[in-house]
Amino acid sequence: MEEVSRPVNPPPSDSAPASHDVGWTPIAEEAARAARLLHPEEGALPRPSRRRVMTVANQKGGVGKTTSTVNLAAALAVHGLKTLVIDLDPQGNASTALDVDHRSGTPSIYEVLIGEVTLAEASASTEQSPNLFCVPATIDLAGAEIELVSMASRESRLKEAISSEVLDEIGVDYVFIDCPPSLGLLTVNAMVAAQEVLIPIQCEYYALEGLGQLLSNIELVQQHLNRELRVSTILLTMYDGRTKLADQVTNEVRNHFGDTVLKTVIPRSVKVSEAPGYGQTVLAYDPGSRGAMSYVDAAKEIAERGARMERESST
Repeated sequence: MEEVSRPVNPPPSDSAPASHDVGWTPIAEEAARAARLLHPEEGALPRPSRRRVMTVANQKGGVGKTTSTVNLAAALAVHGLKTLVIDLDPQGNASTALDVDHRSGTPSIYEVLIGEVTLAEASASTEQSPNLFCVPATIDLAGAEIELVSMASRESRLKEAISSEVLDEIGVDYVFIDCPPSLGLLTVNAMVAAQEVLIPIQCEYYALEGLGQLLSNIELVQQHLNRELRVSTILLTMYDGRTKLADQVTNEVRNHFGDTVLKTVIPRSVKVSEAPGYGQTVLAYDPGSRGAMSYVDAAKEIAERGARMERESST
């Protein structure tokens, strides 16, 4: 049986040298990584010339969608890029992870969708970074799909709410829209409002189940509602290097989607799972951990890919 190749994240620039200096310890190395992550060099990541609005979608639950949304946003924010997370999932997990108040009655994305408040009024700053903002989701959003059915331009409510003029007022470089694990009207709104779709795929047996339906829905939105929409990024999550299954799923996804798949994979990590319980991203909870470094690497890839595509399109 042919041996499958294991995906390896690009080695971090702060990996320990082959011959350790006197006094080197694993704890010291992790502390050094954390310091470099929390205090990166200025201009380490390219700023997009055109604001990037990315919908993070996958109707399969438990694939690391919300986790990836908040940690990628935090990684970009730490590197000086102003980033907004829009929590479009009634469960409000992204709001919890960013420690943003999302009790019923709080100005939220629900009020934005029905036109009661503006995006700027619902946007809240976070303690994770001065560059990271969040529009929370409250339990009121659970009934929004039923309410939206009778509204005019029901598929475009979010697009109208996050117009260029509104986002210019907030002054953000990136917008991440965290979708619910379904293909309903809220997810359609997110796709109509965005230019790009980021699909997290778990390195498990059922990972590709339902992906065809998601891609079909994206194609329908492209044809009828948003011609600019494209699947720009696929992120492999919950990779467990101890299993052959993870390698097989990784290879299958890479063979099928090619360069759309990021080189960086997100490992299965206890720290990543623990962080939301403390109202933090993994970058704030344990910045020297493998999970944190992997999300930073993935964010760098997204930013650098975008810059490269901008250069290619301008030539």
